[in-house]
Amino acid sequence: MLTPHATSEYGALRHVVMRYAGDVTPDLDGPEVHPVLTRQKTTSSWRPYAPATVRTQQDTLIDLLRSRGTEVTLLDQSPGCPVQHYPRDIAFVIDHVIVLARLNSAQRLPEANALAPFLTDAPHVAHLDEGTIEGGDVILHIDTVLVGLGEETSPTGVRALQRALAHHGVAREVRPVHFAVNGIVHLDDHFTIVAPGTALIHRSVFPPGELHWFEQHFDLIDVTNDEARAVQANVLAIAPGTVIVAAGSDRIAAQLAARGLEVLTVDYSEVTRIPGSLRCTTLPLTRA
Repeated sequence: MLTPHATSEYGALRHVVMRYAGDVTPDLDGPEVHPVLTRQKTTSSWRPYAPATVRTQQDTLIDLLRSRGTEVTLLDQSPGCPVQHYPRDIAFVIDHVIVLARLNSAQRLPEANALAPFLTDAPHVAHLDEGTIEGGDVILHIDTVLVGLGEETSPTGVRALQRALAHHGVAREVRPVHFAVNGIVHLDDHFTIVAPGTALIHRSVFPPGELHWFEQHFDLIDVTNDEARAVQANVLAIAPGTVIVAAGSDRIAAQLAARGLEVLTVDYSEVTRIPGSLRCTTLPLTRA
């Protein structure tokens, strides 16, 4: 029986779900480009990627995770879905509950079908009843769930998550995180918790009130505008003292190392040609 469990962003990663990139890539510049994508292109870099190269880079991460004792399960392909290698968005685990996301993009809906085998025996599965919410916007912090209100997640989705967690016996506060600009893809491209009390932050996209809250709760490592556009804030903690970063994130890696963290590096340059990186390509099911 699958028993999902995750109470933080940095607990030892025991079991993670991934999915290889498919051969269909998104239309970034055609006449049918969605208005949401148009806005997102103002805050993030979107460039065509080579699916085979993305899969090769995913294999590097998979090998690293397995070498560190993490079980990696690969989801079945979702034909026709262009960003299916980002399973973080289709579901997320909060304490003992696996929450099914409500995706904002209709073309991504088939991606969640491959999760069915994991849900059959799971004792607590939450289905949200309204709004939209994607896992890239959801970050766990002590007794709080932070949820970014970017282009893919709505206030009604946040309220639906609060109700669903209460229904399943989770007493956490669901705290919406507001942005100062439009076009944000996901919270984890601009803020990630990397270790107890330590987080990366791209300050320029947050209003003063949010920055004040972050400053009260974390030792913050600043991410520059260029680093954010290169998705370098989107890292993956695999243990309380270990973080995986994308190759080229040298300044961020040095800041993490200066705080006593073990920093592991993988080449994710092809993956990050659209705004997603290490956290996006992994869906943690179990953290110790």
